Amino acid sequence: MSKKIATVITNMFEDVEYTDPAKAFKDAGHEVVTIEKEKGAAVTGKNKEAEVTIDESIDNVKAEDFDALFIPGGFSPDQLRADERFVKFAKQFMDADKPVFAICHGPQLLITAKALEGRKATGFTSIQVDMEYAGANVQDEEVVVCCNQLVTSRQPDDIPAFNREALKILDK
Repeated sequence: MSKKIATVITNMFEDVEYTDPAKAFKDAGHEVVTIEKEKGAAVTGKNKEAEVTIDESIDNVKAEDFDALFIPGGFSPDQLRADERFVKFAKQFMDADKPVFAICHGPQLLITAKALEGRKATGFTSIQVDMEYAGANVQDEEVVVCCNQLVTSRQPDDIPAFNREALKILDK
């Protein structure tokens, strides 16, 4: 069954951490909807390998309209977590036990949403201590699945495992 995946993204995202999972989700028949401050805006990855046209403004979306949340890494999540609208949006997915897929620096948005306490998770090396302070049980593994809801990975090398586990949850 096709799922609708909210993807919060802005400039300086890690290119392959968006493009590879988005392709895997689409190839499996799911809909990937990109969300930023401005619908129609173009955002560019930090390596300048990918440009993404934004499908929806954060002001025009509701968590209940989506089946899952995808947070690519790079510098994008750190910028998004400075905007309370994105923090609230991410928290709504966690509170509703909807699937959340966060790779590399993606968990930064979940730290700010205060949504990692008591959860097993991983993230890029430099944010693991922040995740611990946020109450997460941090695992240094290529992919960590918690509560049949949260899928996290550390870095681009982990993308195959990240995609595999995210797709398993979407298939449920």
